[in-house]
Amino acid sequence: MKKSELRRLVVKYKETKIKLSKSNDEKLITKLEMIEHRYYHETGRTLKLDLEEIT
Repeated sequence: MKKSELRRLVVKYKETKIKLSKSNDEKLITKLEMIEHRYYHETGRTLKLDLEEIT
């Protein structure tokens, strides 16, 4: 996976996280889990920890 694809994945994660904070939708929770799983599968690191290091 290219760096640009990883960036898009992170942006999708952040957008979905914001949407989830506004409404508790089961589909959004599932989407977050899928994004986290894909990121972990591609990089070997967890998305949450990588985002904490950036901020």
